Amino acid sequence: METKIFTWLGREFVEITGEATAGLSVESATAGLFERFDTALKSNGLSLDNTARIRVYGRDRQARTYATLARSKILSGKRRAASSSFISQQWFDSDGSGGLELLALRPLKATAQRKPVDFEPARNYLCYLEFDALLFFSGFTSDAATLAQQVKDVLGTLDNAFARAKIDWSKVKKLSLLLQGGSNVEEARQVLAAADRLTVPEIEFTFVDGFAGEKYLVEIEATALLS
Repeated sequence: METKIFTWLGREFVEITGEATAGLSVESATAGLFERFDTALKSNGLSLDNTARIRVYGRDRQARTYATLARSKILSGKRRAASSSFISQQWFDSDGSGGLELLALRPLKATAQRKPVDFEPARNYLCYLEFDALLFFSGFTSDAATLAQQVKDVLGTLDNAFARAKIDWSKVKKLSLLLQGGSNVEEARQVLAAADRLTVPEIEFTFVDGFAGEKYLVEIEATALLS
């Protein structure tokens, strides 16, 4: 398990990455990993209540499903956070089958309220989390036939989500594109350029083996300022 503390957007964040213990069911092992994360957060004056974004990793499709189920049970109610989930064998260094990347926020004011915002109709993950004047959007996907079309579709989905949050692209500070292994980064970059989205200050590309949907080729997360 690795813990990193850093400053970004004028706030302090704690990022924890860890793999669930092998030899247990994926769901129970992932739940145990959340407990270890909570202990690490408490040593830094935070808790799982400070979670802003959570990524779930499974060694295979079934493991992703069970690890995601653990996330849904533990990060529930006001604890819900922006989320995404992936299949990736290369992500793992151990024999575990479930893993987590958790981003926790220390708000500027201790009284800052979390506002989880659902899709309409609601899904088993958030549309976005509003927390301390920051907006954390979950990973959005498309089942279009090509990578270029999927990126274009997701940018449109983000347009709608930003409108709902009453912001525009000028407030977006980071885009994270998680791509199917073997995908052409330049193809995705060209779609961003055509949509005039390469102006986002931080854009990152990461490769994974798969997603919740078998047709998905990319999942895109966004982080923005509310004002």
